[in-house]
Amino acid sequence: MRRLRAECPWDRVQTFATIAPYTIEEAYEVASAIHDGDLKALPGELGDLLFQVVFHARMAEEAGLFDFGDVVEAVIAKMIRRHPHVFGDEQAKADAATQKDFWEDLKRAERVSSGHTSILDDVASALPALIRAEKLQKRASSIGFDWNNAHLVVDKIAEEAREIIDARTQAEREEEVGDLLFVVANLARHLKVDPEEALRAANAKFTRRFHYIEAGLAARGVKPGAASLEEMEALWQDAKAAEKLKLAGED
Repeated sequence: MRRLRAECPWDRVQTFATIAPYTIEEAYEVASAIHDGDLKALPGELGDLLFQVVFHARMAEEAGLFDFGDVVEAVIAKMIRRHPHVFGDEQAKADAATQKDFWEDLKRAERVSSGHTSILDDVASALPALIRAEKLQKRASSIGFDWNNAHLVVDKIAEEAREIIDARTQAEREEEVGDLLFVVANLARHLKVDPEEALRAANAKFTRRFHYIEAGLAARGVKPGAASLEEMEALWQDAKAAEKLKLAGED
């Protein structure tokens, strides 16, 4: 990394801000390899992610801020602090869920000691919006600011949908659509559904069915741009029916 920063024109001009998007991208590629079950690709993807950590650490070292050793020491100190049942004299909690609750208590104490005045302060602003929405809501729920059940959230979704219809300006429409997405994330949390994973699955389903449409049109010698909406909708319904039939056969 030192040599790259010294000799490569591209690496030399990078900053924390310009490298951050690549760091996020590499983290997603690690997650994709795991999600796809591509464990052969996983070492390479983890290496790419590690390289991002090294890149940031080297830039910090050049600026006299910290170095890679400080990064390692920081995470070691955190793991020891958060695992007193392993590295200290406390007893482990009864199960994983109880242990996780204990960690949340520790993290709350850390937020107070670090000077955060709000329980929302350290929810990373650069998280994907859907994930951040869920985390913000979970934090607010921890002090009782939440709906009592999922039915109330569904009512709120209907209300937000109506407000989109009533919006008159583009700015109002953007705000109301954002409100709707935020409440949908809340519903997912109440139902114990991971909204990011649910949307990922919906994306995969849409892609799969759209490929079916393209294949069906190609078999008829019809280009996608020349097909009518009715033709494409019929193929979409065929794709749904084929999937249901396949699932029934697996059962």
